[in-house]
Amino acid sequence: MVRSAPEPKAIKERIEAAREASSGGPFVIGGFAVRTAMLVAVIALMVTAVALIVYGVIDTWRFLAALFDRQYVMERDEALLHAIVIVDLFLLATVVQVVSLGLYQLYFRQDLKLPRWLKIGDLDDLKSKLVGVCITVMAVFFLGKAIIWDSGIDILYLGGAVAMVIVALTYFLSRIEHHRE
Repeated sequence: MVRSAPEPKAIKERIEAAREASSGGPFVIGGFAVRTAMLVAVIALMVTAVALIVYGVIDTWRFLAALFDRQYVMERDEALLHAIVIVDLFLLATVVQVVSLGLYQLYFRQDLKLPRWLKIGDLDDLKSKLVGVCITVMAVFFLGKAIIWDSGIDILYLGGAVAMVIVALTYFLSRIEHHRE
């Protein structure tokens, strides 16, 4: 059985369809560029999170060495402040890691095996997680300042500023939740 040659019009249609499928047009090329840029950002953020964790571990080790050094007696407030600074450092590492994982989920894979609180379905989820952790970091920052504050009412201004930002961020979170409903 001999096949007949396809007509020139059918060949042109097949060639055109193959070109469109292989090139993908500007969206696929632009999408590839955006995804590549986001992969670089995700990797950079994850490396930053790991670096902050390593720095936090080193700082913790130094703190413990100073705390138990018999030649230097660390005051209670100084020890509390240093412990809060270490907590703040690890919280910052957590913020960076959450953003990194969130961007990865948004641009690449939604089916990662992560705890429920780290699941990111859309950009609003990522914003909610980021704002929530930022509120915690700000509260810890203020607590650290309040512990070592020695005089003056300037702490009231700092507390008021932190409180105003936290109220604004909380309102922002409520608007995100309202938008989802």
